[in-house]
Amino acid sequence: MLALTGTDPDRLKEEKERGITIDLGFAHLELGEAIVASFVDVPGHERFVRHMLAGAHGIDAVALVVAADESVMPQTREHFHICRLLGVPRGLVVLTKCDLADAETQAIAELEARELVAGSFLEGRPVVRASARTGEGMDALRAALLGLARETPPRPSEGLLRLPIDRVFSMKGFGTVVTGTLVGGELATGEEVEALPSGRRARVRGLQVHGEPVERAAAGTRTAVNLAGEASGLDRGEVLSRPGTLRPTSMIDALVQILAGGRPLADGARVRVHAASAERLARVHLLGEAALEPGASALAQLRLERPGVVGRGDRLVLRSYSPAETIGGAVVVDPLPPRRRPRDRTAVERLREAALRPAAEALVEEAGPAGIESTLLAARLTVPLARLEVELRASRTVVELGREPAVVLSSGALDGLGRAALRSLEAFHSEQPLKGGMPREELRNRVFRRAPGVAFERVLADLAAAGRVRLGPDVVAAAGHEVHLSAGEEEARRLLVDAARAAGLAGVEIPALASRSSRDPRLLERVARLLVAEHVLGRVGEGLLLHSDHLAALRKQVRERWPPGSRIEVPAFKDLVALSRKHAIPLLEYLDREKVTRRAGNDRVVL
Repeated sequence: MLALTGTDPDRLKEEKERGITIDLGFAHLELGEAIVASFVDVPGHERFVRHMLAGAHGIDAVALVVAADESVMPQTREHFHICRLLGVPRGLVVLTKCDLADAETQAIAELEARELVAGSFLEGRPVVRASARTGEGMDALRAALLGLARETPPRPSEGLLRLPIDRVFSMKGFGTVVTGTLVGGELATGEEVEALPSGRRARVRGLQVHGEPVERAAAGTRTAVNLAGEASGLDRGEVLSRPGTLRPTSMIDALVQILAGGRPLADGARVRVHAASAERLARVHLLGEAALEPGASALAQLRLERPGVVGRGDRLVLRSYSPAETIGGAVVVDPLPPRRRPRDRTAVERLREAALRPAAEALVEEAGPAGIESTLLAARLTVPLARLEVELRASRTVVELGREPAVVLSSGALDGLGRAALRSLEAFHSEQPLKGGMPREELRNRVFRRAPGVAFERVLADLAAAGRVRLGPDVVAAAGHEVHLSAGEEEARRLLVDAARAAGLAGVEIPALASRSSRDPRLLERVARLLVAEHVLGRVGEGLLLHSDHLAALRKQVRERWPPGSRIEVPAFKDLVALSRKHAIPLLEYLDREKVTRRAGNDRVVL
């Protein structure tokens, strides 16, 4: 790397002493045509594969290095398998140390390298022979790298901002600096970012790309970020993102593939999951399989022992728990799923190959009447909220309700809630024929307990607009519901109304009325509830029934006699109503409930 770029990526004292790469190193090279290549120098030694994995994510091309005097080593094969599992699309093979091997040895090493990459993305790619000591092949290597750069399309900048941190250090006068490959979106100075899974927030004080200060970094670039704020304590494996766009997860739905030639992976096996620059221990729960044979793939849920951050479509590498060896890889299907069981395989399969809109519709349908917040849906699909909303507006099967954040429900779920509400109303009317309607909160508790409040209001509004229900201030009734009184109930109604009208503000007590009229008190109470619901009568105190006309007249009298802000003393109120304290106090409490007055000690203040 030093001979190619002029930069020695080995920065640790131990690396220089031992002459091997232990941790990640970084360099860049101007290839010409205004193209600058960023290099991540990863350790080759088998003991440091986990460090290699932290730097291998998000790369556009790989240079598979094979020493001519040693040929293909076990760690070369593991690194190559990792590149395949990560979906690296292009690259080349570099045969190094050619000054230490004769022509025949070089030829054998090249042959073995070509055999290794046969049938892969490196088959047929250039094999460049080079020597750092003599300079042999360096021009050819630079030319081959320029060819790779020309083939590499620019990364889209409209994706979610994601920068997995692979290095953290402090600089005197600057504070915390983190570095990583910006795998998605753009990052600008002055922006607020969130480090996940820790949740620390910080502001971007400065940015560098290839060692030069910049105001904005684009997707695909190696970026150094100077942070101000809650930046202390950050470590490799965290991900910088815009606040609220990504969420940590402990469960990942994924398509898992096991390398050929290894051992079967049992359901429940403990593995090491490498996601970008992070490593997590996890259990593999296969969805419907007892074990996964070598070379095979299956849907599974990875249950992490510590939260991590991944996105839909990300590629993961799986290594055995002990000894730590690469055994396979996985492609994330859903980064924030519910806890899955084998019977959920169909739901996960539906998401596997789905484009954005069908995937969104599938997740919304799976959420059922509970719906799903649009911000959570965007995080599960790993797309900006604005892009998701465009797809949702174009969908015929989902509905967005409310704002900040909106809740998304399927049209089928809303229709189902509407049907359930009508059934519940019919049952209520059958059980309570003398009630004009079901209390709103009772309907909400019966049918909409799992649904968001905006769904409750939307369904009632739709049913009312379609002429299926009548909406009152506090009640809901089926459109066809009418209260039909029997002859006895109609007589009780007249008795209650007449008695309340005649009693004035003194009111009527049902036990006393039942005794005087020789009527069943249960019948009178049943009809009284209907009259109260119809606002013909009102309840005052523990058991008094007053005609609504008298109560309206009382409210008017109080406001005419006492201007707003005036204090009402109990004796003065007793004089107004010409009743004893036994009746006056319940009437004052009624006025408090009606927001005509407010209690202030023993007095009332007119509102």
